[in-house]
Amino acid sequence: MSAQQIIPLYAGEIPNSKPGHMKELQASQNGVITGYAKVSNPTLTIFLPEHPTGTAVIICPGGGYIGETYKGEGTDIAGAFIKQGIAAFVLKYRLPSDSIMIDKSVGPLQDAQQAIKIVREHAADWKIKPNRIGIMGFSAGGHLASTAGTHFNKAYIPDSLNTSLRPDFMILCYPVISTDPEIAHMGSRTNLLGPDPGEEKLKLFSNELQVNKDTPPVWITHSGDDPAVPVENSIRFYQALIRNGIPVEMHLVTAGDHAFILRLNPDEWMIPIFNWIKKLQ
Repeated sequence: MSAQQIIPLYAGEIPNSKPGHMKELQASQNGVITGYAKVSNPTLTIFLPEHPTGTAVIICPGGGYIGETYKGEGTDIAGAFIKQGIAAFVLKYRLPSDSIMIDKSVGPLQDAQQAIKIVREHAADWKIKPNRIGIMGFSAGGHLASTAGTHFNKAYIPDSLNTSLRPDFMILCYPVISTDPEIAHMGSRTNLLGPDPGEEKLKLFSNELQVNKDTPPVWITHSGDDPAVPVENSIRFYQALIRNGIPVEMHLVTAGDHAFILRLNPDEWMIPIFNWIKKLQ
């Protein structure tokens, strides 16, 4: 399966950028790109279904904010969505770097907001309902997706049309959520925020603390034995959502290690997601 189109995320200057050079790296297998590192030129890979339902999902692969598992947590997932009539957009987002960004902590969030903006503004062209645009993330990509879903009231990108940057739902798979050192994935935290972030920035990007009554509905899955991103990340986020009256469905598996979905067939493990999306109003 191939994408219909790959487009640059920004038509002109990339916001929050500064003069610098970072050579993008990619991994491939049998001619298929499987992952990226040192991403400085963000793109959106578009997958449109033959029989659209009007729903769309922007997918943020994981990789600890140092790489992106582009195939297993990106294009493979998009392929499962379009079989269900759901448009899918794989986001290759900038990876935080002081060498190319003025403030690396907001670089990935800017790209997630820009992706939402593009999909919403082209909804009619792509046969998408503008109120059915969700975001999905895996591991550190789950942190990015949950950041987009809890920080949408502030535009970190130019938005002259005042397009809504709020995703209509979130799908989070073994997500990094918290910056609390007791449960944080410290590699992701350091890569995004630096080795010694202040308390204000730690709180801002600890997304269980950013949930409010306007947070969109959420679907979560995580493994109880995850050694990299403790399941407590998902549990705390779930509890914050419940406290704020946000619809949430969580699926916890007993054992599976981190990134357990990479060993499963997307068409099978994603069935609960497809059913959940259908029930969203």
